[in-house]
Amino acid sequence: MKKEFRIIADLVEKNSRVLDVGCGDGELMSFIYNNISQDIRGIEISKTNVQKCVSKGLIVIEGDAEKDLYQFTDTSFDYVILSQTLQAFLNPENVLDELLRVGKKAIVTIPNFGHWKMRLNLLFKGTMPITKTLPHKWHNTPNLHMCTIKDFFNFCDDKEIKFIKSLALSQEKVLKISKNNLGIRNFFSDLGIFLIEN
Repeated sequence: MKKEFRIIADLVEKNSRVLDVGCGDGELMSFIYNNISQDIRGIEISKTNVQKCVSKGLIVIEGDAEKDLYQFTDTSFDYVILSQTLQAFLNPENVLDELLRVGKKAIVTIPNFGHWKMRLNLLFKGTMPITKTLPHKWHNTPNLHMCTIKDFFNFCDDKEIKFIKSLALSQEKVLKISKNNLGIRNFFSDLGIFLIEN
């Protein structure tokens, strides 16, 4: 299982109500279901992935998070998870508002476009970087909004969204993010993992 998924799972309390938004093939959902809470649901835009999840015995509906989160009532989940998808939405701010409406807490992970390798790639090659966390070329990427750890941190600060935990994944090391070390985490980390609430 991906290191990112293990970190996410560690943030979820036992027997809590969980919604995995953009749950993919259900890898994270399966782990949470078998180890943390059986009260987990998913929403996924890909019909193929929905079928994979259902074949694993998971409860997943086919839907677009940008349009279909309205069907869930306020605070109907303890945790809403959004893993490396925020940057792919047309209106990420609206999606984030919906996550925090539907869930008491949200776990959001973002690939860090501020990583030093990306900066060097743009500086010396003059092309959009391709990395392990961002494997697509400029013309077929699902990413519409390039976001850094610093961008997300500042965005939440501006919106007065509370950070319960802010973590950075850097070459398999899990490090804490704070205002004091934000610049260095933004420069060296591949991924940001945030547990937030209104």
